Amino acid sequence: MSDQNGEEDLWAKVTKAVDDLYNLRDTYFPANPDEKVFVLQKESDLALNLLDSIPFEQRKLPMQRATYEYLRGKILDVIPDYRKEAEDHLSKAVKLNPSLADAWLCLGNSIWKKGDLLSAKNCLNLALSKGPNKKILCQLSMLERRMSQGAENQSELIEESIQHAKEAITLDVKDGHSWYNLGNACLTSFFVMGAWDHSKLLQSLKAYQNAEKDERMRSNPDLYFNCATVSPVNKYLENYERALSGFEAAASKDPSLNANEEVKKILSLLDKLDILLKANAKAKRLASLASSLTAVNWTSSYKMASVDLLSEGLNKATAILGKVLSFVKHDSGTPLYYLLCDSDQICFILSVYGIRNDAIREGDQLTLLEPNYRYVNFSWNGKCYQFKSVRVDFLEQVLVNGKGLPANQAVCTSIHAQHKP
Repeated sequence: MSDQNGEEDLWAKVTKAVDDLYNLRDTYFPANPDEKVFVLQKESDLALNLLDSIPFEQRKLPMQRATYEYLRGKILDVIPDYRKEAEDHLSKAVKLNPSLADAWLCLGNSIWKKGDLLSAKNCLNLALSKGPNKKILCQLSMLERRMSQGAENQSELIEESIQHAKEAITLDVKDGHSWYNLGNACLTSFFVMGAWDHSKLLQSLKAYQNAEKDERMRSNPDLYFNCATVSPVNKYLENYERALSGFEAAASKDPSLNANEEVKKILSLLDKLDILLKANAKAKRLASLASSLTAVNWTSSYKMASVDLLSEGLNKATAILGKVLSFVKHDSGTPLYYLLCDSDQICFILSVYGIRNDAIREGDQLTLLEPNYRYVNFSWNGKCYQFKSVRVDFLEQVLVNGKGLPANQAVCTSIHAQHKP
């Protein structure tokens, strides 16, 4: 009986060493990525030595051999780059014991690294066939987002990704990683669909907020980075202060994410907006530009208003006129920003997604239907930012010189998807 307990203890020690190794992978983010690879290599060598300390007599039976091959392959696969040796050991494991779901999962990750995405998906589906598993569902969701890039059935794959992410949450509603994965899936869907589906953005933010409730996710810099991305880059939520805080938190946890560069981009944009607004607030040309705004034929479903009469949030059945004073160049690319003034000579910022940058030009008269209004007012590092902001959610809500934008002016915005197979 004591020999059996000793055998079990040794296998348990190896399993714990592997778990600790992957926890290190997911929580250790030094400034130099090469240092992380060095540390992982060192710790994986120690784990392999511990695995090989198991006597041959305790790993000669088929089930024992399968577990040995699985653990060896998983240890080898902890390094970011593809290793054929890892794939070979994992392949042996699933042949010896096809019911090892985690071995199929690890094999799928290994094959993903070498670029064979279809075979990787087959492995993950085989893993899932062994029974419901939130880790497998999340990994399958991530892989489907990766497969969607440039695919003809891109939208279909993204919807599959969202569905698998939701299935993972139903298995453990408190698991932060599953919520984080759903947030990524919804955020990707938002961009794939042309950045018009506001509901997907709100679903993404809600998922990230639920992920933050899990203490284990507080060491995940990607969560802070992506959650911050929802706020400023998408502009729809316009919570710049939260975005800046999120990027700074991501930078402190993983310098390789270049989150500090995102902070610089946001502050640079805000400074440009501040300078433009102050320069044009008392410009002599405002009066002539405002007076040049001409009334358009309104349908009975819309009422005309000025910016100061807008309510915070969505203004249904309302329209405003604005003259384009300038296009605001910035480093992020999307959304497009414009400085406008209304008929009362009030200057405001317009943010627009999903259109080409030559669709709206300086001097154009814009009619904005059902504008979403927000008064931005916050301080960062002692500087106060205050401005009136308007956005529109659909291409059809923008009339340029009294005419709607043609479909060929629309573009589909993309997102750089981070994944760790």
